[in-house]
Amino acid sequence: MTKPHSAPLTLAGLLMLAAAMPPALHAAEPLIVVEDRGGTSALPYYEALNLQQRADRPPPPIELPRVPNHAFDEAAMLPVRSARLTPGTVPRRVIEAPGLRPFAIVGDDDASHAWLRRHAASLSERGAVGLVVNVETAQALARLRALAPGVPMAPVAGDDLAERLGLRHYPALITATAIEQ
Repeated sequence: MTKPHSAPLTLAGLLMLAAAMPPALHAAEPLIVVEDRGGTSALPYYEALNLQQRADRPPPPIELPRVPNHAFDEAAMLPVRSARLTPGTVPRRVIEAPGLRPFAIVGDDDASHAWLRRHAASLSERGAVGLVVNVETAQALARLRALAPGVPMAPVAGDDLAERLGLRHYPALITATAIEQ
């Protein structure tokens, strides 16, 4: 029994290898500049970046930020004052913010206290969070939380938020579809 000749397979393999060789051979050739419009070399800029580690110098040590040795608590964030937000009337308006979790903007003032008492159950049912934008002390923050026990509340500077929402007054409820009082 004779074996079929494997020359066609060998020849095909050699042709594929030869086709792959020229790019590999050209990779070692020097760069050919097709057009030079003058200017200066960018090499000093790359050298200043120090991108390659030199064998004669050890790598610089990486300094880690120091972890404070005292714990931060919420009282460290107080007082919170939002100059662009004051207690007042908030006209209802429609917004489009799909997926936005409901949140309330309140402060430590009589209007916010009364509003929280009236809306505590509704806020809790909706899963709203409270942003306290004007509060001086931890005791005042605790009193606000006691008015709406099912609503998580955090002291937050609200000036940027007020600007983005076009809001000047609080208390207010912001949902995915509306801003209302």
